[in-house]
Amino acid sequence: MTSKDSPLARVQAHLDTLILGKSHTIKLAITCLLARGHLLIEDVPGVGKSTLAQGLARLTGLSFARVQCTNDLLPADLLGFNIWDAKESRMRFSSGPIFHAMVLIDELNRAPSKTQSSLLEAMEEHQVSIDGETRALPDPFFVVATQNPMEQIGTAPLPESQLDRFLMRVSLGYPDAAHEKQLLLAGDARAHLNELTPQVSADDLRALQRQASMVAISEALVGYVHRLLVATRTGASGLGHGLSPRAGLGVIAAARAHAYLSAQPYVAPDDVQAVFASIASHRLPGGNDSVSRVMESVAV
Repeated sequence: MTSKDSPLARVQAHLDTLILGKSHTIKLAITCLLARGHLLIEDVPGVGKSTLAQGLARLTGLSFARVQCTNDLLPADLLGFNIWDAKESRMRFSSGPIFHAMVLIDELNRAPSKTQSSLLEAMEEHQVSIDGETRALPDPFFVVATQNPMEQIGTAPLPESQLDRFLMRVSLGYPDAAHEKQLLLAGDARAHLNELTPQVSADDLRALQRQASMVAISEALVGYVHRLLVATRTGASGLGHGLSPRAGLGVIAAARAHAYLSAQPYVAPDDVQAVFASIASHRLPGGNDSVSRVMESVAV
């Protein structure tokens, strides 16, 4: 269990001062990292998506790379490529940004579909295959991708296979009036990123991930998660298709991580309910409206 003076609590406290009034979303982002998932942040430009990712990287001490997606971005720009080394008379691999422990992929829905597809193996198996050779990625490995709303120029919907690789989808949204005034007085939060120092090491984070994965969950609560999954697949829900078993495993992993962050020795129904919408909304037709109907229809 964590406590108020734990490294992860300090990570959240620092992020809370960087991105004002978004404590719940920040906790979900840390939960996603602790559960060994990947995070998709969907929102309009300028609300702090990139700042959240960069702040999280600095506070966890993970190696970090940022990729700005454009409509001409190639898979090699992400993964790397083999190049002829005339000096040594051999092919030499030049690694791409995907080989960092935390990778921010900005505006993913502006990238070509082939480039998006190049991420699938990396996100699912923590490895990439280039010219017939498989190369392992770091551990921990955490992808944070942002996407702009679909109505904005130059965007395209992410395919279901790509969306399913993200454990969670969150949205920061605009700050409330009080926090926005505070932000305007303080200036751009990105100016303070360089002041952040690591609160946890990569080795510590791996240990915390293992501890979070062992938080107890009762059979009754697993049954509640299963009923939620089934409710997304029935005709009564009005959905075209429901959540997969993999999504159910993600709910349990995230609920364990959420309970761990809350210093609880076991998973409670509140932990499942806290993470369910961020895991289900991008996997279900109708998004948050569908999630609300499902949660209202299933008793704990």
